[in-house]
Amino acid sequence: MRATIDLLVSKLDGLLPRHGIVLGSGLGSLVEAVDVVTRIPYSELEAFPVSAVSGHAGELVAGRLNGVPVIMLSGRVHYYEKGDAAAMRRPLEVLHGIGVTHLILTNSAGSLREDMPPGSVMRISDHINFTGRNPLIGEETDARFVGLTNAYDADMAADMERAAMKTGVLLKNGVYMWFSGPSFETPAEIRMARVMGADAVGMSTVPEAILARFLGMKVAAASVITNYAAGMTGNELSHHETKDMAPVGGARLATILKDMIAGEH
Repeated sequence: MRATIDLLVSKLDGLLPRHGIVLGSGLGSLVEAVDVVTRIPYSELEAFPVSAVSGHAGELVAGRLNGVPVIMLSGRVHYYEKGDAAAMRRPLEVLHGIGVTHLILTNSAGSLREDMPPGSVMRISDHINFTGRNPLIGEETDARFVGLTNAYDADMAADMERAAMKTGVLLKNGVYMWFSGPSFETPAEIRMARVMGADAVGMSTVPEAILARFLGMKVAAASVITNYAAGMTGNELSHHETKDMAPVGGARLATILKDMIAGEH
């Protein structure tokens, strides 16, 4: 891993990003807002897993967003690909190793709320890990006992809210429930999720949030709503729908993040 960190530092050309962003399904267009200094495919970075999911570019992009140094992971590996909840541990360790202290996680998700239609953006206020899996299983030190009372940083949440208000982008708030995937949820599971307090469902993000807190990074997260959840419209769900709708909310999220990061700087 040290070799990967040294390689990145050499390619950053003096850039010192403290903000990292993980881009979810169909949200790779956020990279277009970055004044790019370097971009490297995951396949060229030791210990970086390569996703086989369409809609995930699988590259690291570093540059400036609204003049602020930032590093993006365009695409992630999911638990459902190989059954590894810690698949993103090494990439996050590398970000931490080059000095990233604030991590913003993004994803595409299904809405459980009628007032949060496709194209909406939801700040994740908390999460429910419904998979029973944890990326720290197997960690041998007592550092594995990570407190998650404040999994999502209050100051970063406030910055995101202020940025949304300033830019005029409607930002919802809610609880995200992690399902393992890759199949979509059933209508019965969605009814259960609603009773348990979930506002949106998806197949990612929670492992990265846990890993980032384990590494000592502050975390904020947002979902781009691409569909109503199973049983709400009578229509079947598909990954194609996710990829088609993600850019709609993705453009709104990009507007928020550009202002949020500039305000934090």
